[in-house]
Amino acid sequence: MTLPLAIIAGVGPGVGAAVALRFAGQGYRVAMIARDSVRLTAIAAPMIAGGATVTTHPADLSDHGAVRSVIATILAEHGRPSVLIWNAALWDETAALDIKVDEFDRQLRLGLTGAVTAIQAAAPAMAAGDGGTILLTGGGLALAPQYGAAVPVLTAVKSALRGFVYASAPSFAARNLRLGTVTIAGQVASGTAFDPEAISDAYWTMHTRADAVVEHVFDGR
Repeated sequence: MTLPLAIIAGVGPGVGAAVALRFAGQGYRVAMIARDSVRLTAIAAPMIAGGATVTTHPADLSDHGAVRSVIATILAEHGRPSVLIWNAALWDETAALDIKVDEFDRQLRLGLTGAVTAIQAAAPAMAAGDGGTILLTGGGLALAPQYGAAVPVLTAVKSALRGFVYASAPSFAARNLRLGTVTIAGQVASGTAFDPEAISDAYWTMHTRADAVVEHVFDGR
C-alpha cells in the first residue's frame, strides 16, 4: 500500500521542519520544497535516518515557473498528494514608502500568489482522487493589521492570504478539497508557547478534523 503524500513548500528550520516531521511521524511520505538545498538536506537527514520517507526539492517559491515545475516533478515522481502546505513568507522591515514595487511583488508571490500557482498545479490530481487538504500559513497581523507598521508588506500579504482562504474555501469544498489557514498569532520560538512542534499540531488537527473549519488561530494555548 502506498503511503499518503504531503507536499510542504517553504521548509526552514522552524515551522516548516516541524510540520514535515509531524506528517512523517503519522506515516506520510513528505516532499519538502525550499530555495536552500543545503538546508533542506540538513533538515531531511535526521528524518530519513529515523525511517521517514522524505524527498527534497530546491526551488524559488517566488518564481511561478519554478513552482509549476517543482510541483509537476513531485507529482510525476511520487504521485497524487493528499496534503499541500504553503509556509513561505519573508519578514522584511522595509518601510512602505521605501520598498521597491518589484520587491513588494516578489514578496507577494512568495507569500500568496505562488501558493495559488502551486494549488492550481496540484489540485486537479488531488480532486481526481480522494480529495485532500490545502493549508496556507497565516499570521496574526492579518487579525490586527494596525500592529504591522514594522512589516507592512508581510502584513498586506497575510491579510490577503486570509481573505483568499475565506473567500475560496466553499468552492474548494465543492471539489472535495479542504482549503484552510493556520494563523500563527505570535512570534515563533523554540521553548515558548509558540514552539514549532506545538504549532505543527495545529496543521495536523486542521487536516484530520471532520468539520469544515476554515481557520485555526494558534495563540499559544
